[in-house]
Amino acid sequence: MKTALITGGSRGIGLGIAQSLAREGYDIAINGVRAEELVMETLNDLRELGVKVEYCQGSIASADDRARIVEEAYEKLGGLNVLVNNAGIAPKQRLDLLNTTPESFRDLLDTNLEGPFFLTQAISNRMIEARESNPDFEGTIVFVTSISATVASVNRGEYCISKAGLAMTASLFAVKMAEVGIPVYEVRPGVIATDMTSKVQGKYDQLFEGGMALQPRWGTPEDVGKAVASLVRGDFPYSTGQVIHVDGGMLIDRL
Repeated sequence: MKTALITGGSRGIGLGIAQSLAREGYDIAINGVRAEELVMETLNDLRELGVKVEYCQGSIASADDRARIVEEAYEKLGGLNVLVNNAGIAPKQRLDLLNTTPESFRDLLDTNLEGPFFLTQAISNRMIEARESNPDFEGTIVFVTSISATVASVNRGEYCISKAGLAMTASLFAVKMAEVGIPVYEVRPGVIATDMTSKVQGKYDQLFEGGMALQPRWGTPEDVGKAVASLVRGDFPYSTGQVIHVDGGMLIDRL
């Protein structure tokens, strides 16, 4: 049995990851905030790849929802081998650093940082129990962050802070879970074509034309999905805690 929970998995990067893991033969639990009937077409498309696909509705920013998501995922899939922390939100308004509001700051940290931290805590404890009762149990945890973990954007500072914190969270869990032989990775996407980035398409089109990345194109959810699938497949067995950049070479220093 190979099973995975993907938060924010019904669209964008999360859907790209879900498709890649489904092609690897993983039964999947998709988490999202939308009602199930609104994502049914997406779920059925994934099922056509020949795997079991379940939906666990709820917000990872809510402690009650997180508990329910975990229980439903384990009940519906019979256990979990993989957790992919992908769900995240952008600021409702891109405000200058000097105008960032406490409400926006709290919203971003609740969803992008606190939610994944405590969801991972809950599932890590279950993975540790599974490992202790069955030495052959295989588990993997993946955090999807952003180049904004290190690249400063003063018109969405709260987003950058949340992703920087999530990067450290990945490192912390890598250290802890190494005690039981469960690898933890961070995948750090660059500019990926999703509904989140569609609002600033013109800006990034110009930046790509100006040489922002070595590979002069937008990244795709499929690009990120392939990276996650490689990690989950075990292609990097001696690399726990590492950061995998999926950014077209954007962050390479150049003269």
